[in-house]
Amino acid sequence: MSDQLHIYNTMSRSIESFTPRNVGKVDIFTCGPSTYRRPHIGNYRTFLYEDILVRYLTYLGYDVRRVINFTDVEDKTIVEAEHKGKNIDQITSEVHDHFFRETALLGIRLPDEIPRSSTSVDQAVRIIKKLMETGHAYRYKGDIFFDPLTVDDFGKLFRLDMSRWPKKKVRFKRDTYNGRRWNLGDFVLWHDHGNEKPESAYWNTEIGPGRPAWNIQDPAMILQQIGTQIDINCGGIDNIYRHHDYNIAVMEAYSGKTFANYYMHGEHLIVEGKAMSKSRGNILYPEDLIDRGYEHKHLRFFLVYRHYRKKLNLTDENFAKTSEKLDRFRDLYRTLVDRGSEKKSSSKTVSELIDSIEPLFRRTMNDDLRVGRAFDEVFELLLRIRTHAGEAGLDREERRRLAEHIASIDAVIGVIAPG
Repeated sequence: MSDQLHIYNTMSRSIESFTPRNVGKVDIFTCGPSTYRRPHIGNYRTFLYEDILVRYLTYLGYDVRRVINFTDVEDKTIVEAEHKGKNIDQITSEVHDHFFRETALLGIRLPDEIPRSSTSVDQAVRIIKKLMETGHAYRYKGDIFFDPLTVDDFGKLFRLDMSRWPKKKVRFKRDTYNGRRWNLGDFVLWHDHGNEKPESAYWNTEIGPGRPAWNIQDPAMILQQIGTQIDINCGGIDNIYRHHDYNIAVMEAYSGKTFANYYMHGEHLIVEGKAMSKSRGNILYPEDLIDRGYEHKHLRFFLVYRHYRKKLNLTDENFAKTSEKLDRFRDLYRTLVDRGSEKKSSSKTVSELIDSIEPLFRRTMNDDLRVGRAFDEVFELLLRIRTHAGEAGLDREERRRLAEHIASIDAVIGVIAPG
């Protein structure tokens, strides 16, 4: 792999060299949590590969602007609030608190500001008004829908077979639908307040009282924070079904410009070979692993070690083995930097091995962020350094350079330093 970053672009179904729209700057949107319930470790796997992406782009010298959002007003939030006898703010604030605490413990770096669906209603209204003016959206019984047949390449991310589209007008008025299925018809952008319970969340706006549907919320928050174009749109693999194609259709119909040049999607985490689900009772949260005596960095490492485009199977054995690998790496590294000679080493091989750490790391990471392989190859380098250094160990300058290089790569993977 070359010195340039290459990533798998879901849109083209191929590995592509990464070139931002503007030299030296990268704009990324990463789908944040729907805050009607707290994120589980599968969600955090997605947030972590995105964190690695942001950290690595920063390591490469890019000025990265990342938007991650809170979806805090949707059908599921309203249902959850009614079920628990709480108001929406109570439900979402509890989830926000969990998210901030757990992302900090897992070392996930967040932007200073996180937009929310409830704080971007004006932008949603602005987009909807223009879509109605240009014939892409229309009102039906109070609600407002988007007609995918008004755009030429709808479903291009999923590569939807439009020959399956029904001849008769069909509308889907719920925010989200379970499973990997396609809703072949028009999708809702705005829920009219007159069609909902009086206590439901709503805003008085230029297009009437109501609330933005889930399908308009991401575009509204992206418009609010960045504008109409970004470099990379990230999320979990489920977003390939409906969600990201809806975002593309809305944003490109609104602006007339290409929304994003790259799309990245992370695979699922499964538990003991099975998908996590409430019915199976196998949904896990970070503390479920930490309570077994592991560190948060063990969990971070486990979630980023396997390539983000491959399914990750959480078993006790897999987690223990990965944690042990991290511990062995850290023990070896501490031995190399804590013990050595004050006398200058005469080993040219050791010096060359130390200085090859970052080039090797970059070469492997440039191949679609292969964190596990990069870690293993650096580990192998440390073993070779120990062998060539012998009983005398490294001299002071070698220890300094080794610590500098490891700190530099740990700014990306975030698991080597203690704490």
